[in-house]
Amino acid sequence: MKETFKIIISDFLETEMPKLVDREIEIPLSSKKIISLVGARRTGKTYLFYSVIKRLRESQQNSQIVYINFEDDRLFPLTLKDLNLFVEAYYELYPNNRDKTAYFFFDEIHNVENWEKFVRRIYDSLNCNIFITGSSSKFLSKEIATSLRGRTISFEVFPFNFTEYLKIKGIDSNYLSSKNRAKIVNAFEYYLHNSSFPELLEATEIEKPKILKEYLDLVIYKDLIERYQITNLYLIKYLIKFLLSNSANLISISKIYNDLKSQSVKVSKNSLYQYIEYLTDAYILFPVKIFSNNIREVQRNPQKIYSLDSGLVDIVTITKDIGRKFENTLFLELRRKHQNVSYVKLKQEIDFCYQYNGKMNLINASYSIKETSTKQREINSLVEGMKYFNIKESFLLTNSNEETISIEDMEIKILPLWKWLIMNY
Repeated sequence: MKETFKIIISDFLETEMPKLVDREIEIPLSSKKIISLVGARRTGKTYLFYSVIKRLRESQQNSQIVYINFEDDRLFPLTLKDLNLFVEAYYELYPNNRDKTAYFFFDEIHNVENWEKFVRRIYDSLNCNIFITGSSSKFLSKEIATSLRGRTISFEVFPFNFTEYLKIKGIDSNYLSSKNRAKIVNAFEYYLHNSSFPELLEATEIEKPKILKEYLDLVIYKDLIERYQITNLYLIKYLIKFLLSNSANLISISKIYNDLKSQSVKVSKNSLYQYIEYLTDAYILFPVKIFSNNIREVQRNPQKIYSLDSGLVDIVTITKDIGRKFENTLFLELRRKHQNVSYVKLKQEIDFCYQYNGKMNLINASYSIKETSTKQREINSLVEGMKYFNIKESFLLTNSNEETISIEDMEIKILPLWKWLIMNY
């Protein structure tokens, strides 16, 4: 096995990095912590590794940077004891590097049972910076925090956001140029209707639904059934389809429970809550709770469900609701930056609220406000919210409208969502 590690290390040092798109995730190069990348499958974690490696190669000797993919079939079967052979192999190849900082990139390391013991040991004993990643099924952020005990910083990786998508397509994000603006608006319409998983961006229209279906099956069987020993396949498939189909809607566990009961499916409400937590851990669905300081009120009110990707919604439902896709796109951008996103229910409902730098922020999403009644409803709910939270500014994001409305001493900024995404509020 030691010789195999030497071959893999040597092969990698001769490998040129593939063409990469800069992600908007700032990974520190020389942290005092173990850097872990977490998130759903196929969101580009490995390519994010490559991007970091490419940056390191500009300032460090090539031999100081090592990447190991633990799904490499040459390493099977691999045990915890075998991992130390990697360290021996590396320093036998490069004995002079013991006095230098090494950068170890361990991809899919969860394939080795008790991997965290090895990582903790070399972190404490060697002069090295460690970067790790793995599939969400066995690499949950909460488990990493426990197993590595304060030694790690985790970074979440999502599918491409809109500005990353523009970079891929070679579109300048300067919307002040009329030519660029037209390209941006056209690109946003495509982005809104399609999957933003990296591998889907180059796939044909025929390939896309097949790839997404295979991806969802992988999540069901590897991240759910295999991990949690789920035996009721019908139930988990039904739940995934129901929740994805109701993306950006309020959902009631009681209603789901009663629907299943009417189909003679035996399940408890607690099990339904547990399954939704599993889906959340796999980064497939994101429940959003009502904003309240009262825990009972939070538990009593329904949650809104958002999906990781619009493409996943399209493969489980024939209904194409552009308004819900629009709201889901906004949510994902908020979730990339803020952990605690909620909705507000006063006399009227506000789609999103979150705190940042000690300030409450309120946002409504409405694809179209051509109808006067729709526009007034959205404005009224924001005014109510601003008065309640004692803030002076809020946003109403639409597909194309742009204006600022002043009411008393408050302002509602109406912006196209594409512009808000680029301006990085």
